Amino acid sequence: MQAVSLPALAGWRWVRDGWTLFRKQPMAFFSWAMFVSLILMVASITPPIGPLLFVVLMPTATLLSLSAARNAEQGQKILLGTWIAPLRLAGVFRRLLGMGALYVVFCLILGLLAFLPFSEEVTEALKSVTTNNDLLPLLEAVRIPMAIFAVLYVLMAAIFWYAPALVGWHSIPMTRALFYSGIACWRNKWAFGVYGLSWLAIFLTIDMTLSALSMLGLPKSLSATLQVPINVVASSVLYCSFYTSFISVFNSAQDSEPEPIPVE
Repeated sequence: MQAVSLPALAGWRWVRDGWTLFRKQPMAFFSWAMFVSLILMVASITPPIGPLLFVVLMPTATLLSLSAARNAEQGQKILLGTWIAPLRLAGVFRRLLGMGALYVVFCLILGLLAFLPFSEEVTEALKSVTTNNDLLPLLEAVRIPMAIFAVLYVLMAAIFWYAPALVGWHSIPMTRALFYSGIACWRNKWAFGVYGLSWLAIFLTIDMTLSALSMLGLPKSLSATLQVPINVVASSVLYCSFYTSFISVFNSAQDSEPEPIPVE
């Protein structure tokens, strides 16, 4: 098994192939995306435990999404029991939970690194919010630390991107999986740049289209109602594209002789 270095346009192909894969079993993927969205909504209204649990379970959800996509590609019907099948292998769920816990720790450390140097400015801005009921100073105070956190988060996300599949499917130790995931993402950084911009453009297009329809007379309530299933479909394709990205990077032989990354 080896990871390959792909051209930038591979990022768009991942999106396109994700759509093709979604169309094989759209209701199964739609239901999964809806379930994840509901869990995220519940987590968002039950802080701090809800968000922490959601982040801890992210590697598990990623592996379940990838496994379902692999089954769909192989022509297998995705039934209810299919979703949890990857977790029945000995030790997989425990390792994924450990990875999720490490993800939480990394997020907290990155947050400290980004916000600690600006703690005085943020504190003063918070005082302004409480005394003057003015959010503008707070928004200005957190602008730079949020930008720093975003950059650090992207680097961290690369380390964890492929790790759940490497741990769950290939029994690679977590530390090695994180290392190989980071290397694979770095070698395909331009493809991931196109991939990220493509999804940003897709979600912005959805939002702008529905906003334009509202301006043309579509009731806002109907526009908001339509946006939910459309976003869920887009999220379903996004989850499918995780799988097309993985098999493209780790299983494809390219015409140009790519430098391999040994992972076994």
